Amino acid sequence: MEHVLDPVAVHRVTDREVSLDGTIRAVAAGDRDAFSRLYADFSRLVHAILLGRVPRRDVDDLVQDVFVTAYTRIRELREPAAFGGWIATIARNRATDYLRQSREPVELPDELPGGDAIEAETFAVLEVIRGLPEAYRDTLLMRLVEGMSGQEIADRTGLAPGSVRVNLHRGMKLLREKLGLET
Repeated sequence: MEHVLDPVAVHRVTDREVSLDGTIRAVAAGDRDAFSRLYADFSRLVHAILLGRVPRRDVDDLVQDVFVTAYTRIRELREPAAFGGWIATIARNRATDYLRQSREPVELPDELPGGDAIEAETFAVLEVIRGLPEAYRDTLLMRLVEGMSGQEIADRTGLAPGSVRVNLHRGMKLLREKLGLET
């Protein structure tokens, strides 16, 4: 069977790349509205990457740090189509830097009420996801926590849609095994 390229799909990719290129050029020129568009398009990706690495309470602040870094360094980006991978690397590096900082644990008062059982289970599952290999961890968090579709994950990360599907499938299988849900 001969493989035929879908000209509409090829055209969509080209339009997206052109749009991203124009947006990045506008950001480099100081256009804050263009930066807002980048933030809207890529904040869930950055959030998922950070959530898989650092305490949940610090994720939102670190998302902001990542975007401030991206804004100040946007001129260093040589290929606008690589923005997703570039900002993902900034997020991973920021998480690593955060984890290197020594922090003294703060003791909470005993009378402080605890979270409900659902919240505790959610944190337990998050800890299991954090123990998965990076490719599975990031794609699962983008899908399960951020609600991104497989195509959105592919568009933002630069991964092929087939690779995203494989990572999600294998990641879910591994997660089920670690949670004792595989029969």
